[in-house]
Amino acid sequence: VGLPSIIMQSIGSIMLLGYNAILAASATAVAVLGVYFKLQSFIFMPVFGLNQGAMPIMGYNFGARNKNRLMETYKKSLITALIIMAAGTILFHLFPQVFLKMFSADEAMLEMGIPALRIISLCFIPAAFGIITSTLFQGTGHGVYSLIGSLLRQLLVILPLAYIIYHLAGITASWVSFPLAELVGLTYSAIMLRVLYKKEIKNL
Repeated sequence: VGLPSIIMQSIGSIMLLGYNAILAASATAVAVLGVYFKLQSFIFMPVFGLNQGAMPIMGYNFGARNKNRLMETYKKSLITALIIMAAGTILFHLFPQVFLKMFSADEAMLEMGIPALRIISLCFIPAAFGIITSTLFQGTGHGVYSLIGSLLRQLLVILPLAYIIYHLAGITASWVSFPLAELVGLTYSAIMLRVLYKKEIKNL
C-alpha cells in the first residue's frame, strides 16, 4: 500500500512537466496551465483531506469484516466529494475571468484561459469518483489498483491525448484531454470496484 502511495505523489509533477513540454511553443498556454494547477488545489485539497480521513475508517471496517460500515463510509465520502467537485466546476464555469485576473492575466491570457478553465473543470466530477474509489482500494489493501488508476488518469492517457489533440486541433482543444483522461480513469475504477466488491467485500 505504501509504495504505490509514494509513486502516486510524484505522478502529478511528472504530468505537469510533460504537459508543459507539449505546450512549450506557447508561453501563454504554459502560464494558463500553471494558473489552473494553482487554482485547482483549492478544490482538490478538501477531497484529498476527505480521502485521508476515510481511508483508515474503511481499512478498520474491512479488517473487522463490517461490510455495512465500510460501504457506508465509501458512499458518504463519495457524495461529499461529488458535492465539493460540483461546486468547483460551477465556480470555474461562472468566474474564470475573476480567477485569472487574480494572477494579473493580460488579454491574451484571458482569451486562452477562460475556455481552458471551463473545459478542464469538466474533469472535477469524474475525478471525485476516481479519488474516493482509489481510497477504497488502498483501505482494503489494494494499493496497486490505486496506482494503476492514477497512472491512467494523470500520465498514460492524458499526455498522449494532449499531444495528439494539440497537434491536430490546437491548444484550446487540447484541454479536453483532462476530462477525457478522467473518464478513462472512472471506467477503470468502476470495473475494479466491481471486481473488488464481488471478490472480497460482498461476502464479508
